[in-house]
Order: sequence, then C-alpha cells, then structure tokens
Amino acid sequence: MIRPLEITGLTKVFPTPTGPFIAIKDFNAKIEPGEFVCILGHSGCGKSTILSILAGLQRATMGGICIDGKEVDTPGIDRGVVFQTPSLLPWLSAGANVELAAGQAFPKFNRKQRQKHARKYMDMLGIQDCHGQAPAELSLGTQQRVSLARALALESRYLLLDEPFGMLDSLTRFDLQDTLLEVWEHTRNTVVMVTHDVDEALYLADRLLLMTDGPEATLGEIVTIPFARPRERASVLEHRSYYTLRTGIIDFLEDHALQSAVA
Repeated sequence: MIRPLEITGLTKVFPTPTGPFIAIKDFNAKIEPGEFVCILGHSGCGKSTILSILAGLQRATMGGICIDGKEVDTPGIDRGVVFQTPSLLPWLSAGANVELAAGQAFPKFNRKQRQKHARKYMDMLGIQDCHGQAPAELSLGTQQRVSLARALALESRYLLLDEPFGMLDSLTRFDLQDTLLEVWEHTRNTVVMVTHDVDEALYLADRLLLMTDGPEATLGEIVTIPFARPRERASVLEHRSYYTLRTGIIDFLEDHALQSAVA
C-alpha cells in the first residue's frame, strides 16, 4: 500500500544577529499519492523553505517529512525538483541535461537508452527540436521546459515545483501550465507546487494549502478544488464556484497579511 507523504510538526528556525527567527512553526499536512497540491501564500511566508525541506536541500529544525513512514532529510531521486530559474548546466546541450537525469535514475542504461529516455520527455514537452542546442540559445520558457523534462526523466514519485513559471510572461506561463497538466495526466506523479498566484493554483491543483504570513508561518486553511479533470481553462473560469473560491482565498491572504502587519 502506497502511503501519503506526511509533513509533521515542521518547524524551521534561522539564527540571526538579534536571536532565533522562527520562519515556520508546526506545519502539518498529508499529501495523497497522485495528488496535485499547491502551497499558496504571500512572498516570504516560507513556502519555498518547506519545498526545500521536502527536497532534502534543507533540514527542519523540528519535525520533518515522512515518505512511506520513514523520515527523509536528504535529497533523493524519488523527488524531482524544478526551481523558479531553469538551473541547467550551461556546458551541456538541452538534451544532455535531460540525459544526465536519465543516467542518474537508470544507471544501467547505455547511451542509446539514455538518449531515447530523454527524448521521450522532451517530446512530451514539445522541445524535441532543441535537443542539441545550448541552454543559452533557448528562450527562458524553453529552458524551463527542459528543466521540467529533466525532472520528469527521473520518473520520480514526487515532483516538487518552486514557482516554476514565476519569471515568465503571461502567455508563456499559460502555455506551460497547460503543458504541465497534460504531462501530469499522463504520469500522475504526486506534485507539490509552490506559488503565490491564486489563479494558477486554482487551475492546476486538487487542493490548496494556504499559509499564514510569517514569522511563525503555518498552515492556515486547506481548500479542496471542485473542478473536474482533465481541465480546460475556459471551463474552469466559467465554473460557478470559481470566483467564490478565488475571493475566499484572497480574503484569507489579505486578512493574514493585515494581522501580520498589526503584530
């Protein structure tokens, strides 16, 4: 039986010249296998810190994450990560960047098998024609597609996305959101995505984990998204619950921003 990913009592404290700063306090959540979850909150509330701990790139001060009932605090190929910036190796071609991930996940693959595996995911993301190009020759949107292909080539159980479309123009952003959903419908990874974009979260996710503002940010509310899958942007926008949900989420974020400012 595949168990949920569990975040239990996650607390992160940073040392500062004036004393300890409690960025996140007692964050708890369960994420079901195959679920698409967005962690939503204002900039600076600790969303990316939680994702970094999930990825094993930082350690929690207290609490942490459990996969299959075992605490995990180091990186692993069971978790593919895509950051806000593409973070591609500039001395490798786009295809070689993806092949590198294929080699990590499947060390017994020979060169042809790695290339075939990489091309499978580059085809999914519509970037098969840039296989031999250097990252610097590609647009930012295409570079991020390569980053997604690289993460997907690991065939990890978990795909962790840290505002992956945050630096893109709106048209490229919409296009990549659609591409991500199409690929996810095929792979059904468990996805945890950090965003501060309410519309993006509503369009993509099954559930939203709304964070309060820091310091001592925590899980404030969980919102279940009622839109059927597979999704189309027009039908989501026309859904009778869309604007009610959107207003409620914005009100939550604004209320907690005000409380933080008053405190």
